[in-house]
Amino acid sequence: MKNITKFKHKKVLVLGLAKSGVSAASLLHKLEAFVTVNDQKPLAENPEAQGLLQEGITVICGSHPIELLDEGFEFVVKNPGIPYHNPLIKRAIEKGIPVLTEVELAYLISEAEMIGITGTNGKTTTTTLLFEMLKAGSQNPLIAGNIGTVASEVAQTAKEDQKMVVELSSFQLMGIEEFSPHIAIITNLYDAHLDYHGNIEDYWKAKANITKNQKEEDFLIINDDQEHLGKAVNFTKAEIIPFSTTKEVEGGAYIKDGSIYFKKEKIGQLSEVVLPGAHNLENILCAVAASKLYGVSNESIMKVLGTFSGVKHRTQFVKELDGRKFYNDSKATNILATKSALDAFNGPTILLAGGLDRGNSFDDLIPFLKNVKVLITFGETASKLEETGQKAGIQTILSVDNVEKAVPVAYEHSEEGDVILLSPACASWDQYRTFEERGDIFINAVHNL
Repeated sequence: MKNITKFKHKKVLVLGLAKSGVSAASLLHKLEAFVTVNDQKPLAENPEAQGLLQEGITVICGSHPIELLDEGFEFVVKNPGIPYHNPLIKRAIEKGIPVLTEVELAYLISEAEMIGITGTNGKTTTTTLLFEMLKAGSQNPLIAGNIGTVASEVAQTAKEDQKMVVELSSFQLMGIEEFSPHIAIITNLYDAHLDYHGNIEDYWKAKANITKNQKEEDFLIINDDQEHLGKAVNFTKAEIIPFSTTKEVEGGAYIKDGSIYFKKEKIGQLSEVVLPGAHNLENILCAVAASKLYGVSNESIMKVLGTFSGVKHRTQFVKELDGRKFYNDSKATNILATKSALDAFNGPTILLAGGLDRGNSFDDLIPFLKNVKVLITFGETASKLEETGQKAGIQTILSVDNVEKAVPVAYEHSEEGDVILLSPACASWDQYRTFEERGDIFINAVHNL
């Protein structure tokens, strides 16, 4: 790890813990910063904070006292989930204190070159696919970021001959100053997280931050099927590498005559790809483009595409029971992701959906509900989804308390040949800490049948 001095003997406030906050606080402590951690959860119920206290880090728990910022902090490193309208963050910005996220720390200390991946949907699948392709191509990659492994933790042991494949959310990208991946990927841009960003323009601007520090020798891989995405990054200095699922593109990745191409070179046939769903073509093209930029062979790429069947919680096949197939798509935290999941199945489907209410309607789902025979709802958005189901003409609509209770009800109303799909179209935070927790509960409930 690079022994940077940017934070040495500087007062740094780490706001919010979870995995990223713990990693950031420990790292800053190693970099000889004077670290104070502030977390909402009381100390007695906060083992992470207790551990940091034992490391000699100052810990303030139970509330976010606004007067903390009168103590001369020179940096704030915040948990990505804490919104910018939080009083402490607003005050820090007013005082001109830089507000960072831990991915900025990861970039500053990493000896390995970084590949950053963002977008509304497909980030995790693209990140994992690319990691597997680079590994198959003997590139010695590391995987980190919003995918579940904290970037600032992975970066501490990353070596110069490695490459860090990092999944990045808009929340994380708002807190960068110098972060600059050698290859940046934006899978797509749609409406999402407007409760956090306020409007779609600010959301797209946050995503476009991934390329704001890139230089002429860097690469930006973007979806050429989205004109608005091109406009959002029109300031970039990086070389743009386009991809398209609908047309041949100059200097990029595309589908033609049932095969995958990159810069007019045939990589392999789509018939060899085992990853299901038309929506995954975008993810495949992103990963192929980045792999080819690093010189990975077509044979290595197609070996991965011939074996990679998906990522946990992303249209993940769980099991078949009495002719019913169960799929866990808990990562579908917005309408677009659920549309893509529903579009991947042609037969009768029982849909389990619901979660955090962000104020949006679900009527955009209606055209995609044509194969849904039973809709089972839960969480804050249950009644909204019921209304959408009624408009779509679904005959059987049921409401239950949670995902665990939804599974036996779905089985009870299913027949041989049905798909039972958890694809919530909502974030999990009304009932569960993470979408992973929600998905694991679904998986356990299926096995308990």
